[in-house]
Amino acid sequence: MVLDASTILILVAVVAGLIFLGVLFTFVPVMLWISAIAAGVRISIFTLVGMRLRRVIPSRIINPLIKAHKAGLSVTINQLESHYLAGGNVDRVVNALIAAHRANIELTFERAAAIDLAGRDVLEAVQMSVNPKVIETPFIAGVAMDGIEVKAKARITVRANIDRLVGGAGEDTIVARVGEGIVSTIGSSDNHKKVLENPDMISQTVLTKGLDAGTAFEILSIDIADVDIGKNIGAELQTEQAEADKNIAQAKAEERRAMAVANEQEMLAKVQEMRAKVVEAEAEVPLAMAEALRSGNIGVMDYMNYKNIDADTEMRGSIGKLTGDKNDEGQDE
Repeated sequence: MVLDASTILILVAVVAGLIFLGVLFTFVPVMLWISAIAAGVRISIFTLVGMRLRRVIPSRIINPLIKAHKAGLSVTINQLESHYLAGGNVDRVVNALIAAHRANIELTFERAAAIDLAGRDVLEAVQMSVNPKVIETPFIAGVAMDGIEVKAKARITVRANIDRLVGGAGEDTIVARVGEGIVSTIGSSDNHKKVLENPDMISQTVLTKGLDAGTAFEILSIDIADVDIGKNIGAELQTEQAEADKNIAQAKAEERRAMAVANEQEMLAKVQEMRAKVVEAEAEVPLAMAEALRSGNIGVMDYMNYKNIDADTEMRGSIGKLTGDKNDEGQDE
C-alpha cells in the first residue's frame, strides 16, 4: 500500500503531537493541578511550572497544601515552598499544624517550621502535648546517713512545651536532674528505713525543685516505681579504713623493728670495737712489762708478785663462775 504525501504529513503530525503531549504532561503536573482545583485550591498551572524550574517537587507542596486547606488552615504556597527549600519536612509541619488546630493548641506555621528546622519532630511534640509521655529512669543509687545504699527507679510523666522546644533541653537533662534529686533526697535521710517506708517523699521533694526549667518539657508527675536496698557502704568504708589503719600500724611497727635491729647492730659494733681495743691493750701489757724489766723500773720479785696476783684473780673468777652455774641449776630444779 502506497501512502500519499498528505497521509504521511498527518501521521507525522499525530506522532509529533503525541510526543509533545507526553513531554508536556511529564514536565507540567497537569493531574496534580486538576486535583488541586477539585479540592478548592486555586493555583495557576504556571506556578507548578515555576516549581519545576526551581527544582521543587510539586507534589511535596500541593498535597500538604490541600490537607491544610481541607483542615481550615491558612497556609500559603510561598510558606510551604520556602520551608521545603530550607530543607524542612513540609508534610510533617502541616500534619503538626492540623493536630494542634484540632487540639486547640496555639501553634503558628513559623514556630512549627522553626521547630522542624531545629531537628525536632514537631508532630511528635504536638502529640506529646496532647498525650503526655512517660520516661522511666534506670535504678539510681543513693546512700542514706546510716551508710545503707538505697536504689530507686522513677517514672517521669512529661508534656511537651511548644514554646520551649527551640533551645530547650531534652529528655537526658530531665533524667539527669531527677536522678540528682533522688540522690540528694536519699542522702539527706537519717535512716534508710524512712525511704523504704515513705518512697513518695522522694517524688514530692524532687517535684518541688522545678527541674523542668530550661527544658522542652513540663513535668506533670514523678512516681517512684521501685525501691531496693543495696550495699552497706558505711560498713565497707569502715572496713577499708580499718584495713588501712592496720597497714599503717604494721608499717610503723616494721619501721620500729628495723630501727631496733639497726641500733642493736650499732651496739654490737661498738662492743666489738671496745673488745678489740681491750685485746690491743692487753697485748701491750707484756711489752710494757718487758720494757719495765729492761729499764729496771721493776724487779724480778715484783714481776713474780704480779703473776701471783693475776693467777689468784683468775682462780677467784673461776670459783665465782662455778658457784653461779650451781645456783642457776638449783633455781631450774
